[in-house]
Amino acid sequence: MAKPVILAVDDEPDVLNAVERDLRRHFGAEYRIIKASSGEEALEAVRELKRRGAAVALLVADQRMPVTSGTEFLEKAIGIYPDVKRALLTAYADTQAAIQSINRLGLDYYFMKPWDPPERELFPVLEDLLADWSAAHRPPFEGIRVLGTLWSPRSHQVKDFLTRNQIPYQWLDVDKEEEARRLQASLDGELRLPIVLFPDGGLLADPDTRALAERTGLQTAAARPFYDLVIVGGGPAGLASAVYAASEGLRTVLVERQATGGQAGTSALIENYLGFPKGLSGADLARRATSQARRFGVEILSSEAAAVRREDPYRFVRLADGTELSCHALLIATGVSNRRLEVPGEERLAGAGLYYGAALTEARNYRGQDVVVLGGGNSAGQGAMFLSGYARTVHLSVRGESLDSTMSAYLVRQLEATPNIRLLPRTEVRELRGETRLEAVVLVERESGGEQVLPAAALFAFIGAVAHTQVVAGVVERDSSGFILTGQEVGTNGSRPRSWNLQRDPFLMETSVPGIFAAGDVRHMSVKRVGAAVGEGSVVVAQIHQYLKTV
Repeated sequence: MAKPVILAVDDEPDVLNAVERDLRRHFGAEYRIIKASSGEEALEAVRELKRRGAAVALLVADQRMPVTSGTEFLEKAIGIYPDVKRALLTAYADTQAAIQSINRLGLDYYFMKPWDPPERELFPVLEDLLADWSAAHRPPFEGIRVLGTLWSPRSHQVKDFLTRNQIPYQWLDVDKEEEARRLQASLDGELRLPIVLFPDGGLLADPDTRALAERTGLQTAAARPFYDLVIVGGGPAGLASAVYAASEGLRTVLVERQATGGQAGTSALIENYLGFPKGLSGADLARRATSQARRFGVEILSSEAAAVRREDPYRFVRLADGTELSCHALLIATGVSNRRLEVPGEERLAGAGLYYGAALTEARNYRGQDVVVLGGGNSAGQGAMFLSGYARTVHLSVRGESLDSTMSAYLVRQLEATPNIRLLPRTEVRELRGETRLEAVVLVERESGGEQVLPAAALFAFIGAVAHTQVVAGVVERDSSGFILTGQEVGTNGSRPRSWNLQRDPFLMETSVPGIFAAGDVRHMSVKRVGAAVGEGSVVVAQIHQYLKTV
């Protein structure tokens, strides 16, 4: 934990040096002593300390300073650090100003110059002030802080990125917290929220994903131009492939645009994954798999793959920043995302009460409120169970008559046994209401057409899968929904597409372009389960080895 700060301010160099010397000699072991030669310099130092999240325990300021007097400095400084202890250095003629400051500024003490000997005239008083401050002080969070508003889609995106990459941060809501407003006031008023503040004093205003990744230490540039295997997508399939490929000696890089774990990484609890009888969270699975991949030497790039091209015998991936990676073999494991709602209010309220997926970062903000979960699959069930620990009521809206045909039996039993989860079968969302935040969800009964308006603070949607395959559009064969065709689906001898220029048939998970493979949810007719994705990611490595023998 960083030492709390004592700041001394005086425009006379000899006096300032003497104050600093005495403070450092007596308090330097427990406090960080800094000095400033003017009120303006001291105020800027206070603002910088606030940006860094430092604790300031005591301000000692000379009254007679040009431009900004000691009392003027203290008045501005306590607007930034309201709990700081404050002392004034005065001459005999300044006594009245000091007395007035006691009433106006809550001045804790004033010292008459000179204060010799400090052992009797200075230290005992300051020791008492610092003891009082220490007893009431709560140590500040020493890490990344995010300053924003709950109903801001951009704030949600920043929090979601940090959470899914397992980067600790403190959330400060300027709409709800006085401390957050004080911090915002100490910054440049032109900065757009959200603002991400770092312990070294740096900040990013309304950052994009790449800027945030670079600043938080994630790798955004490849270490080499050529690899045996490039994997696009860091979900369970991509991570499993990375672990097995690298452990078997293949030079492997994995490109993930947001966070490893993919859609599975947002799951609150996966209870049917082999070997974990008590279940594990998607974040925990992603963390374990990512650590395992790195241990075998996999490079994990926080970047977005923009396009794929073929130049035999090599395959190329162009990243969003324009750089290219070349490789012998390429695996597409980009997975799927939740389909977006196409109802009035969706565009306006996405990220401001409407969330796609579990949105674990936001659950605690809806403690004691009513929320809606939309969807009948396992992800929706897991999300509803997680949210039931926070929300007053979780309304689970599903299109079908029941959950039996779309959700695992163990989850159905859990939902039925949870008293604050209310199942709404045969319903669809017709409209979202609210201007700057979600206020109500309009549901329609599919058979009767009757409407009901549910007051709700949030809607979490899990409504089907959309394949992330634009990166290979026009390169490999896809089905009408965008999922990648592999193996016999591509065609056998006599019915192969032009892109296939080999005599053999494609391997089971090989696409219509030799050397480009697909695994996991992105593959046509794949089983949409975490265990299946991990299995495919493991099996495909053997097929990649077979392909590499022919290159």
